[in-house]
Amino acid sequence: MSEKQKMLEGHLYQPYSSELYKDREFCKGLLHEYNLLNPLDKDSRDLILKKLLKCKGELCIEQPFYCSYGYNITIGLNFYSDVGLTILDQGGVSFGDNVILGPHVNIYTASHPYNEVQRIKGLEYTKPVIIYDNVWIGGNVTILPGVKINQGAIIGAGSVVTHDIPPYVIAVGNPCEVIRSITKEDVHKNW
Repeated sequence: MSEKQKMLEGHLYQPYSSELYKDREFCKGLLHEYNLLNPLDKDSRDLILKKLLKCKGELCIEQPFYCSYGYNITIGLNFYSDVGLTILDQGGVSFGDNVILGPHVNIYTASHPYNEVQRIKGLEYTKPVIIYDNVWIGGNVTILPGVKINQGAIIGAGSVVTHDIPPYVIAVGNPCEVIRSITKEDVHKNW
C-alpha cells in the first residue's frame, strides 16, 4: 500500500514520501498563482479552483486560500468562504450545499500519534471532516480532525470544534458546545 493510500484510508503514513511531496508542491504552485490573481479576475480564479478542488458548481473562496492537497476537498453548490481559509485536507473534507465560512476558518484532518517514537519518525494519521448542508461557520473557527457539523448548524466566531455538532443548533466556545437549538422564531426573524 502506498503512503498516499494509507493517508486516504486513515492509517499511519509517512507524509514525506516522494508522491505526497510532489502532490503538495503541485498544490502550492496553484495556490500561489490563485492568491496572486487580481480579485476581480473571477474566470481565472474559478479555473484554478476547478483544477484543485472537486466542485459541484459555483463557489467563491476569497483570497488568500491555503490547503495541503486540494484533491481531498469536495464542495457542494453555493459555497462561500471569506478570506484566509486554511484546510489541511490530508484526510478529506467535504462541504454540503449552501455553506458559509467566515474569515480565517481553519479545518484540520491530519493528526500525530500519541506515541513519541512514531512522531519522531514523522508519521501522521488522518480523520475526515464533514460539513453538511446549510451550515454557517463564523470567523476564526478551528475544526479538528474527525468532526461532523450537521445540517443547519451555526458555529459561533472563535470556536474550537473538537467533536460532532448536531443539526439545527447554535454552538460556540472552546471547546465548542451547543448553547441552544435553532427555533421557528429564528427562522422568521428579518435582520
